[in-house]
Amino acid sequence: MSWDWCFHEAHLTECPAPLLLLSLLLLSLGLPVLGAPPRLICGSRVLERYILEAREAENATVGCAEGCSFSENITVPDTKVNFHAWKRMEVQQQAVEVWQGLALLSEAILQGQALLANSSQPSEALQLHVDKAVSGLRSLTSLLRALGAQKEAVPLPDAASSAAPLRTFTIDTLCKLFRIYSNFLRGKLTLYTGEACRRGDR
Repeated sequence: MSWDWCFHEAHLTECPAPLLLLSLLLLSLGLPVLGAPPRLICGSRVLERYILEAREAENATVGCAEGCSFSENITVPDTKVNFHAWKRMEVQQQAVEVWQGLALLSEAILQGQALLANSSQPSEALQLHVDKAVSGLRSLTSLLRALGAQKEAVPLPDAASSAAPLRTFTIDTLCKLFRIYSNFLRGKLTLYTGEACRRGDR
């Protein structure tokens, strides 16, 4: 089996090239990646790619009027981050914020996709951005699951009752939806994965 080099922060590890290439291909198609390298998301360019797609979608819908308003409100996670409070937060609570936020954001994008498809004159360009967001969120869910976020997000019995509920609000346009998507990736998701990858290096 041939091998390739994988970058993980300040050091290198060996990983099988065929598995790495197959994982990247499946991720680009938005397919679940079973057996993917657990720290694939720690590669700096992996997360950057999804952030770039989210920002492109947000920029494409800024000032958009026709076909960019939803017929009903969509619930999304609050993406505001208090960095001082985040650093003091337990790892488990960070995982809950990210995992639940990602799940709600995925539901919101799917709802937006359905509303856009049912509109009178759906724009092909807008549909493409929404489809890429759906694909990207599926890939990110697989990557975070491989990193262990889902397990970390399971509250302990004594902590379940004291856990703060996920903060949410509603939006009514495609531009606002993409802005939330972009902010979530650049904020909480980047903070969580960065710390999780550093913990794995210790």
